[in-house]
Amino acid sequence: MATSTDAPPAASLSGLTLSLERDGVRSDVLRGIDLEIARGEIVGLVGESGSGKSVLALALMGLLPHRSHPEVGGAIRVAGVDMVHGRAEELRAVRRNELGVIFQDPMTSLNPTMRIGDQVTEASGTSEESLRLLTAVGIADAELRFRVYPHELSGGLRQRVMAAIAVAGRPSLIIADEPTTALDVTVQAQVLDLLRELRDEFGCSVVLITHDLAVAGQIADRIAVLYAGRIAEVGPTGEVLHAPTHPYTVGLLRSRLSLGTPRDQELRTLRPETGTPAERMLGCAYHTRCPLAVERCRVEQPPLLDIALASAPGIGGEVALTADLPTDERLGPADHDRACWRTVDDVQGFIHDTANAAPLTSRVAPGPGREPAVRVTDLTVTFALRQNRRQRGAGSSAAREVRALRGLNLTVEPGEAVSIVGESGSGKSTLLRVIGGLTPATSGSVALAAGGAQMVFQDAGSSLTPWLTVGELLGERLAPLGLGRTENRARIDRALTSIGLPLSVARVRPAELSGGQRQRVALARATMIPPAVLLCDEPTSALDASLAASVLNLIREMRRELEMTVLFVTHDLSVARLMGDRIVVMTQGEIVEVGTSADVIERPEHPYTRRLLASVPEIGATV
Repeated sequence: MATSTDAPPAASLSGLTLSLERDGVRSDVLRGIDLEIARGEIVGLVGESGSGKSVLALALMGLLPHRSHPEVGGAIRVAGVDMVHGRAEELRAVRRNELGVIFQDPMTSLNPTMRIGDQVTEASGTSEESLRLLTAVGIADAELRFRVYPHELSGGLRQRVMAAIAVAGRPSLIIADEPTTALDVTVQAQVLDLLRELRDEFGCSVVLITHDLAVAGQIADRIAVLYAGRIAEVGPTGEVLHAPTHPYTVGLLRSRLSLGTPRDQELRTLRPETGTPAERMLGCAYHTRCPLAVERCRVEQPPLLDIALASAPGIGGEVALTADLPTDERLGPADHDRACWRTVDDVQGFIHDTANAAPLTSRVAPGPGREPAVRVTDLTVTFALRQNRRQRGAGSSAAREVRALRGLNLTVEPGEAVSIVGESGSGKSTLLRVIGGLTPATSGSVALAAGGAQMVFQDAGSSLTPWLTVGELLGERLAPLGLGRTENRARIDRALTSIGLPLSVARVRPAELSGGQRQRVALARATMIPPAVLLCDEPTSALDASLAASVLNLIREMRRELEMTVLFVTHDLSVARLMGDRIVVMTQGEIVEVGTSADVIERPEHPYTRRLLASVPEIGATV
């Protein structure tokens, strides 16, 4: 969809600065943001957690948290209204008439006590319009869904309901904050298609916030890469993805997994953050992590300037630049800007430098001839769901049975790694919980090798006791051994060293750690006494690409060193291919395909597997 470049922008940020106060300490969160969102344009806002993406979205909405005492400089205008200095009634009118919002977790945005139809009608005004909107966002049987509660819908359907509410007022701008994080690839593809369709049908602009460059690449016209509250690079999507000009963008692309990621190499990650906040803010904020940094990067902040490319060598071929397209085929500003002191040639040379791709040490070979590490036989799990009177109808039972697993059979050899994939509701997490002894089987059996199993969950924050220090959490696992204080401390220190965390972490609580650090602590806790089987339930699905890569590297290294069997549940087929010697594909409580990772990915036999593969977002070329 093309729009006139003369039309006023849907939103603009000019010289935007923002500082927030926490525990009496004031920190700069946004530092000189200049960005325009054209009418009908989709802009992908990409960066790691803490880069400032979500705070920028809150600033656009005029919803900065008052308890943090925000201090704002520069200008923010949405539909011509000053969102920094505008009157409260003006801001409310903009939020009501010009802005639509889709958050990461619709369950925290939808009222659990109200029916779906009532919630959409609050925004649309009439039931008739609400039904039309629910149908427009792709919800089948809209009249039936109209009367249900949020918990009765799948994650993908709830996200579509949020989209219906977001467009009810015909907004000029939709802000979608991580709307696909932790969704299955098929549902993720549906949500991205929906955002594109909303833009095409309603003519609205979209700001898509994500930490995944490939997700942004599916629908964005332009991509803006944020780091430490500044734009590191912004330009047409094809250029940013295939001819990146900032080392941070290159690092994000390198950290991202694809179906072509080599399985015999360590995953490349961004360097860890070093130096004090004052040192990082003096020059380029990225210089402490940048492999191309020079002295100027340390002491002088680079401006955001147009690189004025006419052509650039892409990865695997020439890139067609927006500047080469006819005017009526462009959407939004065609400039490709970056904030970096190194030349484009320097960065392009770094793209092709693979010297830092470390080979893996020898892999664990599965051990045939020994007793299986896991043997699942005719496993069935049935849950009873209670129904209200409206749901069950007259004369029906108050409970309805849902069969989560249907006669599963699976054997896993000692030392083998098996990835289990499938959409939400396929039964993969239930299978892991039964193997781990957390969910009882209705029928059938599970046999484990001596040493048992330990489980690592998706959300480490909710699986680590919040009032215990990390040292106390790790020490709990050692309690059955009856060790003395000195040996206990030595083992905790070794565990922290093995997961790449400083010994000082033993004195802090989980809430003081980042998501990646908490996941590392969860892994250390699960392997303090090495189990025969490590059960991983989506441990990286909500992490940034670089953090996810570091956790995956750690799991693979632990598997080799401790000679563990690993069962890895994921909805990401790129992760499944990397982590598993074999892949098990599940749907509706059944196993529909099992094979080596290469066979399942390259030569899928079942239509369901082929559908999953077709939904994987790929950039098309890797760096």
